[in-house]
Amino acid sequence: MSQLEVIHVVRRYGPVGGMERYVWELTHELQALGHRVSVICERCHLEKPEGIAVYELGEIAPRPRWLSLLRFSRRVARFLADHPSPNSVIHSHERLNIHHITTFHGPPFATVLDKPWWRLISLRIAMQLFLERRELSTPRYVVPNSQFISKSLAHYYPELAQKLTEPIVPGVVPGALREPSQVPPDGGIVGFVGKEWQRKGLPRVVETVAALRRSRPNVQLYVVGPAAADVAALFADWQGGYKLMGWREAASYAAFDVLLHPAKAEPYGMVISEAMAAKVPVLISDVCGAAAHVTAASGAVLPLAAPLDAWVQALDQQLSRIEPVPQFERSWRTVAQEYAEIYSEIQTGDLK
Repeated sequence: MSQLEVIHVVRRYGPVGGMERYVWELTHELQALGHRVSVICERCHLEKPEGIAVYELGEIAPRPRWLSLLRFSRRVARFLADHPSPNSVIHSHERLNIHHITTFHGPPFATVLDKPWWRLISLRIAMQLFLERRELSTPRYVVPNSQFISKSLAHYYPELAQKLTEPIVPGVVPGALREPSQVPPDGGIVGFVGKEWQRKGLPRVVETVAALRRSRPNVQLYVVGPAAADVAALFADWQGGYKLMGWREAASYAAFDVLLHPAKAEPYGMVISEAMAAKVPVLISDVCGAAAHVTAASGAVLPLAAPLDAWVQALDQQLSRIEPVPQFERSWRTVAQEYAEIYSEIQTGDLK
């Protein structure tokens, strides 16, 4: 494949969130494959990588969100008008209107249309719906990052469904592996990873582990992501048995005996595949996009609405398992190669 020229657009460039890590890893692998990669962002959160041209446009007040998104898209449009690059594929991860391809990382905002009509009368909702439809209508291709997102987009935007590609799910970076070992019958380490702790189900995690401690009094809960001060109230009745570890660029999954992720809404859930890549079993809700990769050998998937007893029993079963977890494998190089095929189609079509 000949060298491609690609401009990625993301507000925060760096591994500071799930979407941002996706862009960070993808751009690095594209550059390593020999393609010319540029990034337009508000700010680069790590040292600018060698070989990738990074253009910072300056941070914008984050609220109101719709206005922040609109202002950023206008800044990008002005920048590209001042620095034309007619041979480049513009790959957006934001609410733009000048891109050839967009990756959709989260659930559509259009789910708000399922609410009663009187809850939809606001400028915020009107603008968010406008920006989302504009993002989806503009490009030739829309890439969902999971099958879950693909089905949701097709449901809310059926007239745009022909733009959808096959999902390109995130890769994982190999790290330390959990050593095969039998968990003590009265203990074990349950891990939770997620900065957006409410959406990702930390209250249910705390409730489930607290109930499990009646039969496993020495079970431990490690919480990675949220600031300790933000979640300390959840542990007001606990007498030890937990660690609030705060935000970390990379969680130490190998220290867990199981990852518990009962998210309320999770378009993909990179922490799930990262845990399975470390050979850690997972117990997750059925609204996680990564549920498609969770087999009986690697963990369990429960309905979000399952009663507490079911979560407690399933967690106990994962801690009691003897068979090792097969390692989940998907390289970011593979992700980059899948995108390069789409870019090549765009360059031989839209840009000619």
